Amino acid sequence: MAASSTHFAAAAAPQFLRPKLRTFDSSPLYSGLDFRNKRRRRCSSSIYGDGDRLSRISYCCSDSVSPIRRKSGSRKSVVENAEEWRLETKRNQRQVRIQAIPTTPFASPRPSGASEQKKFFPRCTPRNPAPQSRDTPPKRDTGIANEKDWGISLLNENVNESGINEDGSTWYRESGEDLGENGYRCRWTRMGGQCHDGSSEWKETWWEKSDWTGYKELGVEKSGKNAEGDAWWETWQEVLHQDEWSNLARIERSAEKQAKSGTENAGWYEKWWEKYDAKGWTEKGAHKYGRLNEQSWWEKWGEHYDGRGSVLKWTDKWAETELGTKWGDKWEERFVAGIGSRQGETWHVSPAGERWSRTWGEEHFGNGKVHKYGKSTTAESWDIVVDEETYYEAEPHYGWADVVGDSSQLLSIQPRERPPGVYPNLEFGSSLPPPVDEPPPGSLSQ
Repeated sequence: MAASSTHFAAAAAPQFLRPKLRTFDSSPLYSGLDFRNKRRRRCSSSIYGDGDRLSRISYCCSDSVSPIRRKSGSRKSVVENAEEWRLETKRNQRQVRIQAIPTTPFASPRPSGASEQKKFFPRCTPRNPAPQSRDTPPKRDTGIANEKDWGISLLNENVNESGINEDGSTWYRESGEDLGENGYRCRWTRMGGQCHDGSSEWKETWWEKSDWTGYKELGVEKSGKNAEGDAWWETWQEVLHQDEWSNLARIERSAEKQAKSGTENAGWYEKWWEKYDAKGWTEKGAHKYGRLNEQSWWEKWGEHYDGRGSVLKWTDKWAETELGTKWGDKWEERFVAGIGSRQGETWHVSPAGERWSRTWGEEHFGNGKVHKYGKSTTAESWDIVVDEETYYEAEPHYGWADVVGDSSQLLSIQPRERPPGVYPNLEFGSSLPPPVDEPPPGSLSQ
């Protein structure tokens, strides 16, 4: 199913914050807001050395980071868009149901134009250049990056160093190791920097964890802000552990991202997760929230595969304006051995409270016959049986073999050596915490 959200038009927004439209016939929900660097200062540098060995310190400090300026694909009001969407879906009911089940791959790598962090952070030693500024926020709808896209490179020794560049900007880098019971070990590296006046800053932490139960974890957390008040935060995590119920090896990946504008009432939040086990059981999902001036939108979706041919997929999207207009779209499908069902609803509520909706359903019998039915609040109805092939994805497009192949750094983490006669405590920890429905309180507030 699609990893990207459906979009709605933000006609009332200022021109430079209006989103680019990317709509399905079944829902005009809006996708959100990105921030990118608009301009940078020229990098300054200084030289430091040890005897006849010299190294150059470079540090780039952002002047400002502003929201992407996008042109709107439409100047129609939200209500006009909703009415146009309703009329279009009424003309082509079958098309709505088909398009509600996209099959775009879930796992999205970082955009092709984005630089890998290893290009910014070579393996660090006290004589290597200082870490350069990572003052760019995360991108929306990019899913969960693979570990190679982060370029995590931890040091084998403790480091605590800092510096000041010629333009007054500062940087620091620290690394260390924490030890605990049951063979617990956490190796970490922290780095960051800020401009001379503190108006722009960035922080980033890498870590790897392990213990004697076979638990392994690789992670990243980064945050930053700029002089215009834009702020962002992102975390990424990859875990290998033994499932406490099935005793099977399981790999879980997750990512959380958020950004907010310092000059506009705009921001977004996303949480993505994927879980895999060695017998093909797979779960994937995402929760998203965003706001652009007077409009807000939400999206949730999930995929569940039991590894034996049974699959459940669902999506729920909705949006609203401060004037009281609301609209949304949701659907669900369940299949096993060629037999299953699909059902969904498209709806709209006017500022006066008038509600319109259309519900639909399909029953697939596995013999080439499909029962289709539905109705709407405007007296539409249908109930027919047609000859039609049944199509659904019984297996995830990205599964256990794929995630193992993309997790070589996680799998190569070496735990502490276990002394003879010492055995691990096998009280398995729980899986990654369930995703939250909404962003942390106040995380997107002005």
